[in-house]
Amino acid sequence: MIENIIIPKRLSSGIILCLLPFLNAIADNPDIKFSGNTLKAIEVTPPSNTGLNSIYVINNVEGVSMTYEATSTGDVRWMRFSNLGGAFAEEINDIKVEGKNYTLESFEGDMGYIIYDGEKCTYFWIINYMLHPFKINSIIPSEESNCDATVLKVDGSAEPIHYFTINGRQETLGRDITVDYNSLIWSESQSQYEFENITATLASFNESISLTPPAYCATTFTISGDRFLEEWQIGESLESALIQPEAVNVMTEAIQSSDDIDTSNRIENDVEGLGGSAPCEIDFNAYVTDAVIHYEWQMATDEEFENITYRINEQNMSYTFTEEGVTYVRFIGSNNDGSCEAFGDAYTVSIGASELLIPNAFSPNEDGVNDEWKVSYRSLIDFDCWIFDRNGHQIIHLDSPDKGWDGKKSGKYVKPGVYYYVIKATGADGKKYKKSGDINIIRYKGNGASNMPSVD
Repeated sequence: MIENIIIPKRLSSGIILCLLPFLNAIADNPDIKFSGNTLKAIEVTPPSNTGLNSIYVINNVEGVSMTYEATSTGDVRWMRFSNLGGAFAEEINDIKVEGKNYTLESFEGDMGYIIYDGEKCTYFWIINYMLHPFKINSIIPSEESNCDATVLKVDGSAEPIHYFTINGRQETLGRDITVDYNSLIWSESQSQYEFENITATLASFNESISLTPPAYCATTFTISGDRFLEEWQIGESLESALIQPEAVNVMTEAIQSSDDIDTSNRIENDVEGLGGSAPCEIDFNAYVTDAVIHYEWQMATDEEFENITYRINEQNMSYTFTEEGVTYVRFIGSNNDGSCEAFGDAYTVSIGASELLIPNAFSPNEDGVNDEWKVSYRSLIDFDCWIFDRNGHQIIHLDSPDKGWDGKKSGKYVKPGVYYYVIKATGADGKKYKKSGDINIIRYKGNGASNMPSVD
């Protein structure tokens, strides 16, 4: 919606007639021609809420005239306005008329104009580009520290180009200055940082340029522009020397190890994410950008990492969790002087309390049902089990709760009957287990489905 326009009482009725149609619609772009300029006038279409039909960028207004071709048979009137807006426009009288052509032979840049042609009103702003030149002499890294962006110190000029709406509101005309450089961008599909050329577009700059994302690798920076010089085919470009990165970034992953051992007899925790039953081995891997010099994995008992219990100065870490409870793990990387640091995701590892359940019978008859004697357990970090026959002779020693007895000795099945076990174990919660009892071997002719052993 177009903003309301304040019309002073001192304006003539003709001017009021010119401004009123603007409240309802914007006229078509005017038929205005420029003469005497060595480089073409660049026409820019402004946003509709400015009330302007066009913005013209003239390389140098000196010696340039502009001509409007009338569309009505009535008088054509010209007005000029500044940052005060069209409501304070001043009428221009020195207009040269030749038929339907109305020419202003000398005009000011950085000024707004209104042409009243019958009931048609045309609003436009003229930029005198020579008052806002683009120039770039050198590019060096800034001493200003910024870990979220690369900051460059630029010797040159590319000030903002402002214009004013018909209501006197200041707007900025983008210069579309480009900055090309390389950085490292994380690739989810490849699980690694990859080089990527980045082009940033700036409306203007003063003494410094802040670029996001930062340059995470050594790179040169090329500043080119601006869009008006490019269109006039006299664009300027300057490349910096190789600049080393300061900003850092890290990505991490945690992979819980799984091996070929049958762990179906483990009693798992009812928790989501990492952890479960101890011992639990997890590989923590970190991927870092080029400026990361110092790094470490940290483990803590609290989410805020105020109580850090373990540190390791490695990029990749494999750790076996053997204690009950919750552990928080994160990675931190920093640059050479520690002015910039980055944190990976914080991981929560939950290890449950220990538990040991011992069956008292099984039927090793190779029918696929209850053919192996195994304990059910959770979070046992030490385990020894000895199985003896009725005469006290050791049949087998099991050094892991993941291992079981298939009912054989020296490759042959033992006779059905009663055997004995002795178990010593330690839980992740520090609990000590000393268990002993009977193991009944039953030779079922069927699948034994109705005779499942009880649990001691």
